[in-house]
Amino acid sequence: MTRHNVVIPADFPPLVSASPHLEELRQVAEYQLYTDRPQDASEVIRRLRNADILLNSRGSLAFPEDILKQLPRLKMIAVCGIGFDSIHLPTATAQGIVVCNVPGRTASIVAEHALAMMLSTARRITWMNNSLQQGNWSGELSIPLTGKRLGVVGTGNIGCRMLQLCRAIGMKTSAWSLNPDPQKAAQLQFDYVDLETLLRESDVVSLHTRLSAKTHHLINAQRIALMKPTAILVNTSRGAVVCTKDLLDALHNGRLFGAALDVFEQEPLAADDPVRSCPRVVLTPHSADTTQEAIDLLTTGCIDNITAFLRGEPRNVVNPDVLNRP
Repeated sequence: MTRHNVVIPADFPPLVSASPHLEELRQVAEYQLYTDRPQDASEVIRRLRNADILLNSRGSLAFPEDILKQLPRLKMIAVCGIGFDSIHLPTATAQGIVVCNVPGRTASIVAEHALAMMLSTARRITWMNNSLQQGNWSGELSIPLTGKRLGVVGTGNIGCRMLQLCRAIGMKTSAWSLNPDPQKAAQLQFDYVDLETLLRESDVVSLHTRLSAKTHHLINAQRIALMKPTAILVNTSRGAVVCTKDLLDALHNGRLFGAALDVFEQEPLAADDPVRSCPRVVLTPHSADTTQEAIDLLTTGCIDNITAFLRGEPRNVVNPDVLNRP
C-alpha cells in the first residue's frame, strides 16, 4: 500500500520538530522535515514537489495562487494553528486541496499571553524593568485596570477567554464581531456594541479577529482617532489587522498610551523596523502560544487532522466547498 508523503517545508522557529508527538505522524505517512526557511518561492516549490500533504508549521510560509498552482500533487494543507490567512483559499479549493486548521485548543494560552501583555503595558513594567537594568531608579506613571473597560474585537475562542480573564481582574467588558453570538454574550455577560462605540469607550482594545479582506487594516488612523489618548491596543491576532504606520504615528504623538504587539505585518520583524524603537510598545515575537503545552496541543491536533483526512473523514476544514467538488 502506497504511503502518503507529508512535507513540513519550514519549521522555523521550531514548533513541530520540538514535539515528541511528531513520530506519531510516521505511523500513518512518510514525512520530510525542513528546519530552515526557504530563500524564495522556487525553493518552497522544490521542497513540496512530491508532497501529498503540506504541514504548515506556525503558518510560517505563505501559499498564494502562483505557488499553489505549481503543486498539482498536493491534496491537503494542515495548518499547525488556527490562522489560515497565509493560504489562498479560492485556489486551494479550485485545485481540490483540503485546508484544515487546529481551532480552540490553545485559546486559554493565547489569551493569557494577551492578558500579560496588557498588564505589562498598562503598569509600564517593561519600561521600568529596562530602566532598572540600565542603572536608573525612577518610576513611571501607570494605569490601573480595575474598573476600566476592555473592548474585544472578535469573539471566537480566544476573544471569549480574554473577556473572562479580564472580568476576573475587575474590568468591564464589551465586544464587537463580524459574527456576533448573542448566546455567548449572555453566557459570558458582555455586551456587543458597534466598532466605533467600542473604540470610543474602551480603555483597552484587544484584537482577536482573523485576518480577511474585511479586517485588513481594520485599525487605521481614522479608527485610532476615536480611541482615548489613555487607551491601550493589544494585538495577538494578525499583524495586518492594524496599520502599523498609523499606530506608530499615534503613539509618537501621544494619541495612545501604549500598545502590545505579538504579531506584525511583516514577520520576522526586520532589525531596523521602526516599531522596535518605539518606547511605548511591548513586543513579543509571535509567541503567544509558544509553550510546551501549546506545542503538544497544536502538534497533536495537526496530526489528528492528517490522520482523519487519510481515513477519508476530514475535519476542521476551513474551505468546506472543496468537499463538494465532483
